[in-house]
Amino acid sequence: MGAAPSSPKETSSVSSCTGDGRAVPMAHSADSTSGTNLQAQSKRAPAPHMFREIVANEKATDLAAMEDQACTGIFLAGKTKKYWVDERTRHNCFMLLPRGLAVTWSEDPRYWTWHALKEGSDGEAEKIEAVMLQNVCWLEVHGKLELSHLTPGVTYEVVFEVMLKDPAYGWSVPVNLQLKLPDGTVQQRKENLLEKPREKWLQLKVGEVKPQMGQNGEVGISMFEYDGGEWKRGLLIKGIKIIPKK
Repeated sequence: MGAAPSSPKETSSVSSCTGDGRAVPMAHSADSTSGTNLQAQSKRAPAPHMFREIVANEKATDLAAMEDQACTGIFLAGKTKKYWVDERTRHNCFMLLPRGLAVTWSEDPRYWTWHALKEGSDGEAEKIEAVMLQNVCWLEVHGKLELSHLTPGVTYEVVFEVMLKDPAYGWSVPVNLQLKLPDGTVQQRKENLLEKPREKWLQLKVGEVKPQMGQNGEVGISMFEYDGGEWKRGLLIKGIKIIPKK
């Protein structure tokens, strides 16, 4: 009798994704598993701009997993800042949360109170702390962000995200919104809150910044009004967003 044909190598079934995301079964040799893993790693998209530096102070053992999480958002520095990466463009985005802002008299409940608020989509929302204005005549809020953490060559909009909640009063004098760049350049504009709708989130534009490769230093972002002398109430501050201009 002739010799029996040799047995084929044991195979395992895996799947690949087509362009529309459908899974297609594939077979490969068990011996090629390590090679496949290396190939998958080589095809991984480059890390976002300055990713390691941005997350350097966070306790993480798996940077690759943390990088994947950046698409939905990572809270940094004890939830004083939120960082995420635009899924389509891979540009860095930030939100400075109220606990990371310098708000004059914010620790005195006669003037400001702190409230839990959900940030993010319904399925992935996390609680943050927002700050609510009770009564002040001296309104002053400051934030800052490292310029080099923004994606070079991209024009960013800087906005305060706020809500006016009734009874809101004392807003007949416009507030000042200011953006100060590391080179000393200052952008400033006024916003009349008296005419804004109540009980909905508002985007108060502060200014724009377009960082270049190699630039660094802190960007200062402020909202203030203390010349009118009016006592003010009803401003809920969610944070300061620094996002690519659409």
